[in-house]
Amino acid sequence: MVDSAVIEHTIAEKFEAARGAARTLSTITTSQKNAALAAIARDVVANMADIIAANARDLERGKSNGMAEGLQERLRLTPDRIEQLSVAVRDIIELADPVGVVARGSVLPNGLAVSQVRVPFGVIGAIYEARPNVTIDIAALALKSGNAVILRGGSAAEESNRVLVAIIQSALASVGIVPTAVQTIDEFGRDGAKALMQARGFVDVLIPRGSAQLIRTVVQESTVPVIETGSGIVHVFLDESADTAIAIDIVHNAKVQRPSVCNALETLLVHEAAAERLIPVVLARLAESGVTIHADERTRQLFPQALVASEEVWSTEHLGLEIGVRVVSDLDAAIDHITTFSTKHTESIITNDLTNADRFLAEVDSAVVMVNASTRFTDGAEFGFGAEVGISTQKLHARGPMGLPELTSTKWVVRGSGQVRG
Repeated sequence: MVDSAVIEHTIAEKFEAARGAARTLSTITTSQKNAALAAIARDVVANMADIIAANARDLERGKSNGMAEGLQERLRLTPDRIEQLSVAVRDIIELADPVGVVARGSVLPNGLAVSQVRVPFGVIGAIYEARPNVTIDIAALALKSGNAVILRGGSAAEESNRVLVAIIQSALASVGIVPTAVQTIDEFGRDGAKALMQARGFVDVLIPRGSAQLIRTVVQESTVPVIETGSGIVHVFLDESADTAIAIDIVHNAKVQRPSVCNALETLLVHEAAAERLIPVVLARLAESGVTIHADERTRQLFPQALVASEEVWSTEHLGLEIGVRVVSDLDAAIDHITTFSTKHTESIITNDLTNADRFLAEVDSAVVMVNASTRFTDGAEFGFGAEVGISTQKLHARGPMGLPELTSTKWVVRGSGQVRG
């Protein structure tokens, strides 16, 4: 067994190296950042066989340990997904560099030129689980925004992440950027995660991604400032005027297209005046795709094969082919239900009533609110960010999908010519 003092010393060395790398990154040019990203995009594809082999070992271990199907789906890397990761990195190259952008500024009556300028945070920590794609996404976004990053990707994806980080570090070195700009502390297990949460003074901000339990633990135990990403108890409300074909397609896409992710639909609410028209056809389409339906009594009268919904269903993120369905009396009742059970991630209304659409957008307090669109669009890549660090469900600094600007802070730059305050 490795002595705990040795572990602490080694982790501390990594934190020191990250701070040094952050100072270097804060001064490099956009061209240098883009060269690093291009090298990462190239090398991820070039080393696809190694990545898939490592990922297969993670998957095999996960299966033998009884890992849930939803987590296995998130963990899995296929050739197509690796290609998509490379494309996402190349997309980030095309995005504007946020560092140095002037947020606001003015010349004061005394001649002082005052400006608020975007700057990197410095060192970003990320704690996540069974998501090796996040390793590439966060590293690429951190580099483009001038930040060093320390990753704790969890034991479930340890083999995959080890290979991915090695590829990233080699790519950085190939273009003259210090490899310690991207590091992992997975080898230290829980000790590494605890150290990262307590690394105030070394790590400037910590971003957790994963289960509600993981996020809650990081928020409660961290001394480092946390940008809280949230689990997704996501709602769709079918209003009285909802178009039948649109309702069928959106509900099916939101639930079935990729059920293991946080923007997938978990609870369907249906206006009672549209229940007879919509419930049989909407739920039949879901059932055809293997979705298990938990429903209230009114829904089961119209779709008898549905299971009886327990009260826990409305506060459950299934992350699989299961859904809760409830009939509500009107828009107010739908908003009340969402207010009670939502994790403030994403909610959508399907309606042809402009007044109801506007009320829904104004009154529902979630990071993303939609009209006549699938909740699956809540995604950094879909929003044009190239990738995302996570989807923030808090209200301070960042909310919703987080891209490059959300990985920067600001500082005030004041230029004078000898002024003193009277």
